[in-house]
Amino acid sequence: MASLTVFDLLAMHDFVSDLPAGWLHRLALLGKPVHHPAGTRLFREDTAAKHLWLLHSGTVSIDFHVPGRGDIQIERVGAGSVLGWSWARPPYLWRFGAAVIEDMRAVAVDASRLRELMTEAPDLGLQISERMLDVVAGRLQAARHRLIELYAYPGTPS
Repeated sequence: MASLTVFDLLAMHDFVSDLPAGWLHRLALLGKPVHHPAGTRLFREDTAAKHLWLLHSGTVSIDFHVPGRGDIQIERVGAGSVLGWSWARPPYLWRFGAAVIEDMRAVAVDASRLRELMTEAPDLGLQISERMLDVVAGRLQAARHRLIELYAYPGTPS
């Protein structure tokens, strides 16, 4: 993956691969390839949401903190997934937390610059917004299922 450009990595990611090349080039200017080893805490709830990650490999646990119980995993995401949606709406604070379970490689997109680009290019902004809505809906559904699992089977390990 080291020899691939950010544009190449975006062109291979399902979230944006079908966008026009001109838009991908503009998005590529906002991103950088990143690697985070297993055990890395990417972010916690209520901290500044500064990136959108497009995962190419690895596994990340999405969680939320429950006083007295610790971090409760609600979903695992991997290659081809999108991580982060809290950057898209004020107050730009993470609604969940995330930790790397298996070494992760991704494109990290600067959220502030992405919001600016979405304003400058409304057609692109609409495409990104619609896709992010799908991500949000999926995360909320996963949280719902996890809460049902926890309440229906209180002894389920976190």
